[in-house]
Amino acid sequence: MAYRGSVKPFVHFNAKKDADILRKAMKGLGTDEDAILMLLTARNNEQRQEIKAAYKKAHGKDLVKELKSELGGKFEDLVVALMSPPHVYDAYELHKAIKGAGTDDKVLIEILASRTPDQIKEIIKTYKKEHGSKLEKDIMGDTSGHYQRLLIILLQGEREEGVDESRVDKDAKELYAAGAEKFGTDEDKFINILGNRSHEHLKKVFDAYKKIAGNDIEESICGECTGNLEVALLAVVKCAKSVPGYFAECLRESTRRAGTDDETLIRIMVSRSEEDMLDIRASYKKMYGESLYRNIQEDTDGDYGKALLYLCGGDD
Repeated sequence: MAYRGSVKPFVHFNAKKDADILRKAMKGLGTDEDAILMLLTARNNEQRQEIKAAYKKAHGKDLVKELKSELGGKFEDLVVALMSPPHVYDAYELHKAIKGAGTDDKVLIEILASRTPDQIKEIIKTYKKEHGSKLEKDIMGDTSGHYQRLLIILLQGEREEGVDESRVDKDAKELYAAGAEKFGTDEDKFINILGNRSHEHLKKVFDAYKKIAGNDIEESICGECTGNLEVALLAVVKCAKSVPGYFAECLRESTRRAGTDDETLIRIMVSRSEEDMLDIRASYKKMYGESLYRNIQEDTDGDYGKALLYLCGGDD
Protein backbone atom coordinates (compact mmCIF):
# COMPACT_ATOMS: atom_id res chain seq x y z
CA MET A 1 0.00 0.00 0.00
CA ALA A 2 1.29 3.49 -0.85
CA TYR A 3 2.42 5.66 2.06
CA ARG A 4 -0.28 8.24 2.91
CA GLY A 5 1.49 10.31 5.54
CA SER A 6 2.53 13.92 4.97
CA VAL A 7 5.82 13.62 6.88
CA LYS A 8 8.41 11.44 5.17
CA PRO A 9 11.87 10.33 6.28
CA PHE A 10 14.46 13.03 5.50
CA VAL A 11 16.67 11.65 2.74
CA HIS A 12 20.15 12.95 3.66
CA PHE A 13 19.64 12.39 7.36
CA ASN A 14 22.47 12.96 9.82
CA ALA A 15 21.40 12.80 13.47
CA LYS A 16 24.57 14.39 14.84
CA LYS A 17 24.35 17.31 12.41
CA ASP A 18 20.68 17.85 13.30
CA ALA A 19 21.49 17.73 17.02
CA ASP A 20 24.11 20.44 16.48
CA ILE A 21 21.67 22.62 14.53
CA LEU A 22 19.15 22.36 17.36
CA ARG A 23 21.82 23.11 19.95
CA LYS A 24 22.80 26.23 18.05
CA ALA A 25 19.14 27.26 17.65
CA MET A 26 18.71 27.19 21.43
CA LYS A 27 22.03 28.46 22.63
CA GLY A 28 22.33 31.90 21.09
CA LEU A 29 20.70 35.08 22.29
CA GLY A 30 17.04 34.20 22.01
CA THR A 31 15.81 30.98 20.47
CA ASP A 32 15.66 30.37 16.72
CA GLU A 33 12.17 28.87 16.66
CA ASP A 34 12.15 28.85 12.88
CA ALA A 35 15.19 26.57 12.68
CA ILE A 36 13.63 24.22 15.24
CA LEU A 37 10.27 23.90 13.50
CA MET A 38 11.74 23.61 9.99
CA LEU A 39 14.00 20.79 11.12
CA LEU A 40 11.62 18.75 13.29
CA THR A 41 8.67 18.80 10.88
CA ALA A 42 10.97 17.65 8.07
CA ARG A 43 12.13 14.52 9.95
CA ASN A 44 9.96 11.51 10.68
CA ASN A 45 9.42 10.20 14.21
CA GLU A 46 12.09 7.54 14.01
CA GLN A 47 14.63 10.15 12.94
CA ARG A 48 13.59 12.47 15.78
CA GLN A 49 14.33 9.65 18.23
CA GLU A 50 17.81 9.33 16.72
CA ILE A 51 18.33 13.09 17.04
CA LYS A 52 17.33 12.83 20.72
CA ALA A 53 19.99 10.14 21.27
CA ALA A 54 22.64 12.05 19.31
CA TYR A 55 21.89 15.22 21.29
CA LYS A 56 22.39 13.46 24.59
CA LYS A 57 25.60 11.86 23.37
CA ALA A 58 27.08 15.09 22.02
CA HIS A 59 25.81 17.58 24.59
CA GLY A 60 25.02 15.48 27.67
CA LYS A 61 21.53 16.91 27.91
CA ASP A 62 17.97 15.76 27.35
CA LEU A 63 16.77 17.37 24.12
CA VAL A 64 13.09 17.41 25.12
CA LYS A 65 13.84 19.13 28.44
CA GLU A 66 15.99 21.68 26.62
CA LEU A 67 13.23 22.37 24.09
CA LYS A 68 10.69 22.74 26.90
CA SER A 69 12.84 25.30 28.68
CA GLU A 70 13.34 27.34 25.49
CA LEU A 71 9.84 27.25 24.02
CA GLY A 72 6.42 28.11 25.41
CA GLY A 73 2.70 27.83 24.88
CA LYS A 74 1.06 25.88 22.09
CA PHE A 75 4.26 25.72 20.05
CA GLU A 76 5.99 23.96 22.95
CA ASP A 77 3.09 21.49 23.25
CA LEU A 78 3.32 20.72 19.55
CA VAL A 79 7.11 20.23 19.57
CA VAL A 80 7.00 17.97 22.64
CA ALA A 81 4.27 15.90 20.94
CA LEU A 82 6.42 15.57 17.81
CA MET A 83 9.31 14.29 19.93
CA SER A 84 7.31 11.41 21.45
CA PRO A 85 7.12 7.99 19.75
CA PRO A 86 3.49 7.49 18.58
CA HIS A 87 2.46 4.85 21.15
CA VAL A 88 4.12 6.84 23.94
CA TYR A 89 2.21 9.93 22.82
CA ASP A 90 -1.12 8.05 22.69
CA ALA A 91 -0.49 6.54 26.15
CA TYR A 92 0.37 9.99 27.51
CA GLU A 93 -2.79 11.53 26.02
CA LEU A 94 -4.95 8.75 27.49
CA HIS A 95 -3.29 9.10 30.90
CA LYS A 96 -3.85 12.85 30.84
CA ALA A 97 -7.49 12.32 29.80
CA ILE A 98 -8.12 9.96 32.71
CA LYS A 99 -5.99 11.54 35.41
CA GLY A 100 -6.81 15.19 34.77
CA ALA A 101 -9.62 17.03 36.54
CA GLY A 102 -12.69 15.22 35.21
CA THR A 103 -12.37 12.67 32.42
CA ASP A 104 -11.68 13.95 28.92
CA ASP A 105 -13.97 11.46 27.20
CA LYS A 106 -13.37 12.97 23.79
CA VAL A 107 -9.74 11.80 23.89
CA LEU A 108 -10.60 8.28 25.11
CA ILE A 109 -13.16 7.91 22.35
CA GLU A 110 -10.98 9.36 19.58
CA ILE A 111 -7.97 7.16 20.32
CA LEU A 112 -9.78 3.90 21.10
CA ALA A 113 -12.16 4.17 18.13
CA SER A 114 -9.50 5.00 15.53
CA ARG A 115 -6.37 2.98 16.33
CA THR A 116 -5.71 -0.44 14.82
CA PRO A 117 -5.73 -3.55 17.05
CA ASP A 118 -1.91 -3.70 16.89
CA GLN A 119 -1.62 -0.05 17.86
CA ILE A 120 -3.98 -0.57 20.80
CA LYS A 121 -1.88 -3.48 22.10
CA GLU A 122 1.27 -1.35 21.82
CA ILE A 123 -0.44 1.52 23.68
CA ILE A 124 -1.48 -0.80 26.54
CA LYS A 125 2.10 -2.04 27.01
CA THR A 126 3.51 1.48 26.89
CA TYR A 127 0.87 2.82 29.29
CA LYS A 128 1.86 0.24 31.91
CA LYS A 129 5.55 0.96 31.42
CA GLU A 130 5.28 4.76 31.43
CA HIS A 131 2.48 5.31 33.94
CA GLY A 132 2.79 2.28 36.22
CA SER A 133 -0.86 1.23 36.03
CA LYS A 134 -3.12 -0.76 33.76
CA LEU A 135 -5.01 1.26 31.16
CA GLU A 136 -8.05 -1.01 31.46
CA LYS A 137 -8.18 -0.58 35.23
CA ASP A 138 -7.85 3.20 34.93
CA ILE A 139 -10.62 3.40 32.32
CA MET A 140 -12.86 1.16 34.47
CA GLY A 141 -12.31 3.49 37.40
CA ASP A 142 -13.28 6.57 35.42
CA THR A 143 -16.26 5.43 33.32
CA SER A 144 -19.44 3.45 33.82
CA GLY A 145 -22.35 1.63 32.24
CA HIS A 146 -22.71 0.78 28.56
CA TYR A 147 -20.15 3.42 27.62
CA GLN A 148 -17.56 1.70 29.81
CA ARG A 149 -18.37 -1.68 28.22
CA LEU A 150 -17.84 -0.32 24.72
CA LEU A 151 -14.46 1.23 25.62
CA ILE A 152 -13.28 -2.00 27.27
CA ILE A 153 -14.29 -4.02 24.18
CA LEU A 154 -12.36 -1.58 21.94
CA LEU A 155 -9.42 -1.84 24.31
CA GLN A 156 -9.15 -5.61 23.75
CA GLY A 157 -7.85 -4.88 20.24
CA GLU A 158 -9.53 -8.07 19.05
CA ARG A 159 -11.66 -6.82 16.17
CA GLU A 160 -12.49 -9.67 13.79
CA GLU A 161 -10.97 -9.74 10.30
CA GLY A 162 -12.64 -9.96 6.92
CA VAL A 163 -16.33 -10.14 6.01
CA ASP A 164 -18.67 -12.92 7.06
CA GLU A 165 -21.27 -12.69 4.29
CA SER A 166 -23.62 -15.09 6.05
CA ARG A 167 -23.82 -12.74 9.03
CA VAL A 168 -24.23 -9.34 7.32
CA ASP A 169 -28.04 -9.38 7.09
CA LYS A 170 -28.38 -11.02 10.49
CA ASP A 171 -26.28 -8.26 12.11
CA ALA A 172 -28.27 -5.55 10.34
CA LYS A 173 -31.58 -7.08 11.46
CA GLU A 174 -30.32 -7.46 15.02
CA LEU A 175 -29.26 -3.81 15.13
CA TYR A 176 -32.65 -2.78 13.78
CA ALA A 177 -34.47 -4.97 16.29
CA ALA A 178 -32.26 -3.66 19.11
CA GLY A 179 -33.08 -0.02 18.42
CA ALA A 180 -35.54 1.40 15.96
CA GLU A 181 -38.00 -1.47 16.18
CA LYS A 182 -38.60 -1.60 19.91
CA PHE A 183 -39.45 0.70 22.78
CA GLY A 184 -36.19 1.24 24.65
CA THR A 185 -32.85 0.23 23.24
CA ASP A 186 -30.82 -2.96 23.61
CA GLU A 187 -27.47 -1.15 23.91
CA ASP A 188 -25.55 -4.40 24.37
CA LYS A 189 -26.41 -5.50 20.84
CA PHE A 190 -25.03 -2.26 19.39
CA ILE A 191 -21.91 -2.52 21.53
CA ASN A 192 -21.20 -6.16 20.66
CA ILE A 193 -21.68 -5.82 16.92
CA LEU A 194 -20.01 -2.40 16.48
CA GLY A 195 -17.24 -3.24 18.91
CA ASN A 196 -16.21 -6.61 17.46
CA ARG A 197 -16.85 -6.84 13.72
CA SER A 198 -14.24 -5.78 11.17
CA HIS A 199 -14.58 -2.42 9.46
CA GLU A 200 -15.12 -4.12 6.07
CA HIS A 201 -17.90 -6.24 7.56
CA LEU A 202 -19.54 -3.26 9.27
CA LYS A 203 -19.64 -1.26 6.03
CA LYS A 204 -21.77 -4.01 4.50
CA VAL A 205 -23.93 -4.21 7.64
CA PHE A 206 -24.56 -0.44 7.44
CA ASP A 207 -25.69 -0.75 3.81
CA ALA A 208 -28.03 -3.59 4.74
CA TYR A 209 -29.27 -1.62 7.74
CA LYS A 210 -30.17 1.34 5.57
CA LYS A 211 -32.31 -0.90 3.34
CA ILE A 212 -34.21 -2.25 6.35
CA ALA A 213 -34.52 0.95 8.39
CA GLY A 214 -34.76 3.49 5.60
CA ASN A 215 -32.11 5.65 7.27
CA ASP A 216 -28.41 5.60 8.17
CA ILE A 217 -27.30 3.81 11.31
CA GLU A 218 -25.95 7.14 12.63
CA GLU A 219 -29.48 8.57 12.70
CA SER A 220 -30.69 5.59 14.69
CA ILE A 221 -27.82 5.91 17.18
CA CYS A 222 -28.59 9.61 17.65
CA GLY A 223 -32.23 8.76 18.28
CA GLU A 224 -31.59 5.79 20.55
CA CYS A 225 -28.52 6.67 22.63
CA THR A 226 -27.34 9.69 24.57
CA GLY A 227 -24.20 11.09 26.16
CA ASN A 228 -20.80 9.47 25.87
CA LEU A 229 -22.23 6.18 24.59
CA GLU A 230 -23.79 8.01 21.65
CA VAL A 231 -20.55 9.87 20.87
CA ALA A 232 -18.49 6.67 21.14
CA LEU A 233 -20.81 4.56 18.96
CA LEU A 234 -20.87 7.31 16.33
CA ALA A 235 -17.07 7.45 16.35
CA VAL A 236 -16.89 3.67 15.84
CA VAL A 237 -19.36 3.89 12.93
CA LYS A 238 -17.47 6.78 11.31
CA CYS A 239 -14.13 4.99 11.68
CA ALA A 240 -15.59 1.81 10.19
CA LYS A 241 -16.75 3.84 7.18
CA SER A 242 -13.56 5.91 6.87
CA VAL A 243 -10.89 6.71 9.45
CA PRO A 244 -9.64 9.72 7.42
CA GLY A 245 -13.25 10.92 7.12
CA TYR A 246 -13.62 10.67 10.89
CA PHE A 247 -10.49 12.75 11.47
CA ALA A 248 -11.51 15.31 8.83
CA GLU A 249 -14.70 15.83 10.84
CA CYS A 250 -12.81 16.08 14.15
CA LEU A 251 -10.47 18.68 12.61
CA ARG A 252 -13.42 20.61 11.23
CA GLU A 253 -14.95 20.75 14.69
CA SER A 254 -11.67 21.75 16.32
CA THR A 255 -11.10 24.71 13.97
CA ARG A 256 -14.67 25.76 13.37
CA ARG A 257 -15.71 26.37 16.96
CA ALA A 258 -15.75 29.70 18.71
CA GLY A 259 -12.15 29.48 19.82
CA THR A 260 -9.92 26.78 18.36
CA ASP A 261 -9.60 23.46 20.20
CA ASP A 262 -5.81 23.43 19.99
CA GLU A 263 -5.36 20.23 22.00
CA THR A 264 -7.36 18.25 19.45
CA LEU A 265 -5.71 20.03 16.54
CA ILE A 266 -2.22 19.18 17.84
CA ARG A 267 -3.13 15.58 18.68
CA ILE A 268 -4.58 14.82 15.25
CA MET A 269 -1.98 16.68 13.18
CA VAL A 270 0.87 14.98 15.04
CA SER A 271 -0.60 11.48 15.31
CA ARG A 272 -1.82 11.28 11.71
CA SER A 273 1.19 12.96 10.03
CA GLU A 274 2.77 9.55 9.39
CA GLU A 275 -0.47 7.62 8.99
CA ASP A 276 -3.07 9.11 6.64
CA MET A 277 -2.78 12.91 6.52
CA LEU A 278 -3.02 12.92 2.71
CA ASP A 279 -6.32 11.01 2.89
CA ILE A 280 -7.59 13.28 5.68
CA ARG A 281 -6.87 16.31 3.49
CA ALA A 282 -8.70 14.73 0.55
CA SER A 283 -11.69 13.81 2.77
CA TYR A 284 -11.76 17.31 4.22
CA LYS A 285 -11.85 18.88 0.77
CA LYS A 286 -14.56 16.48 -0.38
CA MET A 287 -16.70 16.91 2.74
CA TYR A 288 -16.42 20.68 3.18
CA GLY A 289 -15.29 22.02 -0.18
CA GLU A 290 -12.41 23.80 1.54
CA SER A 291 -8.73 23.18 2.06
CA LEU A 292 -7.62 21.96 5.50
CA TYR A 293 -4.38 23.89 5.01
CA ARG A 294 -6.21 27.18 4.55
CA ASN A 295 -8.53 26.57 7.47
CA ILE A 296 -5.55 25.93 9.74
CA GLN A 297 -3.88 29.02 8.32
CA GLU A 298 -6.93 31.17 9.15
CA ASP A 299 -7.22 29.69 12.62
CA THR A 300 -3.65 29.68 13.94
CA ASP A 301 -0.64 31.95 13.87
CA GLY A 302 3.04 32.29 14.69
CA ASP A 303 5.51 29.41 14.88
CA TYR A 304 2.71 27.17 16.09
CA GLY A 305 0.61 27.79 12.98
CA LYS A 306 3.61 27.45 10.70
CA ALA A 307 4.56 24.08 12.21
CA LEU A 308 0.99 22.78 11.82
CA LEU A 309 1.02 23.79 8.15
CA TYR A 310 4.25 21.85 7.61
CA LEU A 311 2.59 18.79 9.16
CA CYS A 312 -0.44 19.31 6.91
CA GLY A 313 2.02 19.16 4.04
CA GLY A 314 0.28 21.23 1.38
CA ASP A 315 -2.73 23.16 0.20
CA ASP A 316 -5.55 21.47 -1.72
